[in-house]
Amino acid sequence: MPDDAPKDMEIYCPDQASTERVAAALALSAKAGDIFALTGDLGAGKSTFARAFIRKFMGNPNAEVPSPTFTLVQSYEAACTLYHTDLYRLSGPEDVYDLGLDDELSEAIFLVEWPERMPAPWWQNALEIRLEREGKISDGGDEARRLVFAGNRPRWQALLQGLL
Repeated sequence: MPDDAPKDMEIYCPDQASTERVAAALALSAKAGDIFALTGDLGAGKSTFARAFIRKFMGNPNAEVPSPTFTLVQSYEAACTLYHTDLYRLSGPEDVYDLGLDDELSEAIFLVEWPERMPAPWWQNALEIRLEREGKISDGGDEARRLVFAGNRPRWQALLQGLL
C-alpha cells in the first residue's frame, strides 16, 4: 500500500474463528471492482482469511478452496467472478499483466495475497488488510491476530463501519 494511505481501522481477533468471521462479513459486502490486498508475514493468516472469505462468497462453508501459490490464480463463480491470486512467485508488477486479469478488474472481486507485486494502479481500488500475529494464544490454542485496514476509496469507510 502506498505510504500516504490512511489507516482506517484495526480489529483485534483473539482466535482463528474471529478472523474468519471478519472475512465472512467482508465477503457479504464485496462487489465487482473490489480488490482486497492481503498483506502480512508468512504464517500471518492470509490464506485462512481468503478461504473464509471465499466460502462465504460461495455460500458453501465446506467449499474446497485450494491455495493459488502454484497456480497463481483460482477463480470462483457466484454473483460475479472472484479471483484469488497469490503473487509471491512473481518478480514484480510487470509479471501480473501476463496473467491477463486487467480486463477483469471492474467485473470481478479480487483477493490478492502478496499484493506488493501488483501494479500500482490496482491500489486505487484496493483495501489493504494487513494481518499481524499478536503472539497471544487464546484458550482454544489459536494465535491472536490484529487486522489493520487501509484504503483510500470512500466505499471502504462505510464497509468497515459495518464491521463494528
